[in-house]
Amino acid sequence: MNQSVEERQDFLKKALTGNAVFSVVSGLAILFANRWLVKFLGLPEKVSLATLGVSLIGYAALLWLNTHRPKIKIIDAWVAVSMDVIWVVGSYALILAVPFSVGGKWLVALVAELVLAFAILQWLGIRRIRKSGRYT
Repeated sequence: MNQSVEERQDFLKKALTGNAVFSVVSGLAILFANRWLVKFLGLPEKVSLATLGVSLIGYAALLWLNTHRPKIKIIDAWVAVSMDVIWVVGSYALILAVPFSVGGKWLVALVAELVLAFAILQWLGIRRIRKSGRYT
């Protein structure tokens, strides 16, 4: 059976789209609840997470653009996997280094685990495409 490009890339496309949706929702939540989130995390009042929120929205846009190409660029998918792994490692480093509140530590860990799930799903999508023998 000769699968079409769309069929071979469907799983990866869904994983990247899920990551994009999660990233844009997270970015908007950070922007709209910035002060509350800073307080919940136990950070000093002068801290702002706005740059993080805007960055997540930009990351979501890049993911979204990749999923809407006729053929997903595998290198871009690998970049998404790498960025997600960096996010996870950085999150756990922050949990150890920053005096977050207990709830803040749990929130950072929960988000890191969700991001790790997206990295794994994206990796599985790349693997499926590579197993098919045809990829970009």
